[in-house]
Amino acid sequence: MPNLTSASDFLLLEFSNIRELQILHFFVFLTIYVIAVTGNLLSILAVALDHHLHTPMYFFLMNLAILDLGSVSIMVPKAMANCLLNSRSISCTGCVAQVFFLFFLGGSDFAILTIMAHDRYVAICNPLQYETIMHRGACIHMAVSAWIAGILNGILNTGGTFAITFCSNMIDQFFCEVPQILKLSCSDMYLVEVGMIMFSCFLGLGCFIFIIVTYVQIFRSVLRIPSVHGQKKALSTCLPHLIVVSLLTFTDFFAYLRPQSYSSSDLNVLFAIIYAVLPPMLNPFIYSMRNKEIKTALMKILCLRYSTQGSLG
Repeated sequence: MPNLTSASDFLLLEFSNIRELQILHFFVFLTIYVIAVTGNLLSILAVALDHHLHTPMYFFLMNLAILDLGSVSIMVPKAMANCLLNSRSISCTGCVAQVFFLFFLGGSDFAILTIMAHDRYVAICNPLQYETIMHRGACIHMAVSAWIAGILNGILNTGGTFAITFCSNMIDQFFCEVPQILKLSCSDMYLVEVGMIMFSCFLGLGCFIFIIVTYVQIFRSVLRIPSVHGQKKALSTCLPHLIVVSLLTFTDFFAYLRPQSYSSSDLNVLFAIIYAVLPPMLNPFIYSMRNKEIKTALMKILCLRYSTQGSLG
């Protein structure tokens, strides 16, 4: 097989070669993208513009929304463009960028979710020390650390992936997914990236165990709250976080650790959509749109806008 390391383009998986179905896929991805972008932008605007939401929990929630906005923008616009233009190609530079940002934003996402668990633990289990522990400087340092960890994760995995010699340029996925790229290797260098993925999964598993242990302690504290109303209020800030963490963890681990040789293209696409596309779309609704304080903040923003337009008119 020829050495294609220097190839200028990769060919992505085509959803269909029937033009009508390509247009249908375009509108499906467009709908998903608009929902995800709108939900995350509303969450960001609500937290940024309402001073009542300038608390650690909502600060980290805004970081999560920014990361989700970036995650959904990595692959969906390119998939839309390929469907609309009847194309399969992505440049080598574009593929490198997709891999880097997937690992960068994914790693930062998981780090922020871990910090959010710590925030809920301090708020519920140690409320008297909450302002002392989760002060503004500490929150900024934690968020910056999460972003830096994501950047390092992106650099290491991108370098490990594209240090490989490729024997083909046909990726069996609608974006540059690393397990599918590794199948193109014609040398044992791919084992380096496999090791890096295993290391990343090990760190992710450690974060997941930390989150589970944290929530066990949180639930114990919640059960000691005398009023049912107090218990419900405490759990209302924890359960959405636990749902998102579980969804992200299990789909990510299954996508990257399942035997690739026994997976069909359709199954690969299905799980890619579940772990890479659905969480950024669903997170605003799981976290924000069900949250009374964020809904109140959005209503204030809308009312202020209409009142401003009315006074100008």
